[in-house]
Amino acid sequence: MFRKWVLVLTLVLMVIGFGAVAAQDGEPLVIGLLVDQSGPLTIYGYELEYGFKLGLLYAAGVNPADHNNNMDEALAAASIGGRPVEVIVRDNGSNADTAASQARELIEQEGAEILVGAPSSGVMTGVQQVALDSDVVLFAAPAASPAITGANFNVNTFRVCRNTFQDFLAFAPYATAELGSNFVILAIDNDFGRASAGAAGVLASAGITFVSEPIYAPLETTDFTPYLQQVLDSGADAVLPIWAGDGSVTLFQQIAELGVQDQMAVVAAFNSNDIVAVSDPSTIGNISWIVYHYSFPDNDINTFMVDGYRAVYNDVPDLFSECSFATAQALAQAVTATSGDTLPTSMIPVLEGMTFEGPKGTYAIRPSDHQALVPMYIARLANLDNADQQFYELLATVPANQIIPPVLLPEAVAAERLPLDEAFNAMIAEMGS
Repeated sequence: MFRKWVLVLTLVLMVIGFGAVAAQDGEPLVIGLLVDQSGPLTIYGYELEYGFKLGLLYAAGVNPADHNNNMDEALAAASIGGRPVEVIVRDNGSNADTAASQARELIEQEGAEILVGAPSSGVMTGVQQVALDSDVVLFAAPAASPAITGANFNVNTFRVCRNTFQDFLAFAPYATAELGSNFVILAIDNDFGRASAGAAGVLASAGITFVSEPIYAPLETTDFTPYLQQVLDSGADAVLPIWAGDGSVTLFQQIAELGVQDQMAVVAAFNSNDIVAVSDPSTIGNISWIVYHYSFPDNDINTFMVDGYRAVYNDVPDLFSECSFATAQALAQAVTATSGDTLPTSMIPVLEGMTFEGPKGTYAIRPSDHQALVPMYIARLANLDNADQQFYELLATVPANQIIPPVLLPEAVAAERLPLDEAFNAMIAEMGS
């Protein structure tokens, strides 16, 4: 009998030995950070890591300048919710199976209590399930597929970054005035591309129609000629390319080589600085939306991030540095409110409806689907050679409450969760008054 009870106690200790925990003052807060630093979204993987780590420092009140701008030393001095912080980075190369395996390893072997990542929307689907099965909170960043907080929703997943509905809603008022009303979509053939092509349907509110079904090309495409020929044959006024990562450079080079912009407008979100810098000069003067550019916000939080980025990484924050920074803020605010408790039952009520000030202004996490409402920008590409990567003229800052994405929860949970938004919606409406 004694041996039986010892076995039971051992199993219990094994179960509670990893994953989220109740408040433990002084115990390290281990965060698993899932990035891509070897695959097609490498550029975004580094933006995620750098922005997130600086966001943790900001939330913890630690200035990297006080630690010789050494990130490791600065993080070692950070404490959140009474607990020192440890960030363990894993590179999944945007491979979904690799990421799911790494997520389980981070939780079960490294003691990660919270997961953050990743750039790839396809990667996030599997990681969402791992987080739910392991009962830890996952912050999806910067993967933008609406499905993450829609069809794939689960209560353990939050997203402080925008989804692609917000991209299109921000741009809709500018679209028909500048570009005509008949569009065609060329999208990457993966979860991100297909979900984003579906989200582009909101442009109908601006009087835009799509002349054909979306044209999809595989992620590994290097010769876009057959797909661009379909675009040219479509008769559209404008093409909306939906692509991500380093392949964007090849796509837009071939758009220029085939003279697509001579036949129709090319309407694409502005990308990371290193990608934009190698754009064809014919794109100068283009107007589009952009998630973030370091030169746009004028506030102390953005200044902290810009100064820290320059000092630690000898660069400026880029496209997804901002939402990764803001993700760290939300995580830290929640863990502080729970006094270091990372159990989803403790963190979820704090995160649902949370508002805070971040690099772009006011962020608000919608209770029903855990999607953040965030500001966006409309800009004109002014040059491609500014030494400080100040490539844009800012035309408009679109407040978060003017670009509210639809709630796309699965029918099985919508009835239960939609009422959670009543007070939140009233607060958002008041923000706009």
